[in-house]
Amino acid sequence: MDAIEALTGRVSVPRLVEPAPSSEQLDILFQAALRAPDHAMLRPWRYITISGEARERLGELYAKAVQADQPDLEDEMLDRYRGLPLRAPMLVALVLTPQQHPKVPEIEQVLSLGAACHGMMVAAHAMGIGAMWRTGTISYHPLVEEGLGLTGDEKLYGFMYLGTPDGVRKKRPQLAVSDFVSAWPEG
Repeated sequence: MDAIEALTGRVSVPRLVEPAPSSEQLDILFQAALRAPDHAMLRPWRYITISGEARERLGELYAKAVQADQPDLEDEMLDRYRGLPLRAPMLVALVLTPQQHPKVPEIEQVLSLGAACHGMMVAAHAMGIGAMWRTGTISYHPLVEEGLGLTGDEKLYGFMYLGTPDGVRKKRPQLAVSDFVSAWPEG
């Protein structure tokens, strides 16, 4: 697959099964992430891989976090949270590690993390690996961040779910570029 096809054909893949990416494929995904635009080369990100039984431990962490906010939550809903990390054979926690810099505000570092994650998703698509960037309130919960070992000013920006696509990849409609692009000044 060439680069243009990978960029214009990438879609999120919500249904993922074994196998997870190999260590060689994972290395390529992270190499793609490390090529993201990064003003002043701060490298304001890090990644935590979660696979195998660690996904169940993450599910327990989710249940603990949601129960801290909603002590009366029914067991059925707690089980739902426990099962969330089991939707893929591998997850990658996407962590912002903001750096103090006089010319690079935190928002630029957040954008760098976003670009790094997009690079991973395009590289995954190019290799036939399914990927889905999942967020939600549980991704931003302080107990989840603490449980993953985040420190200081680090922030969790969701999880990249990775695995083998299950089923047919959905087709996305072709958008009209003119709906999103204009010249300035107009007229």
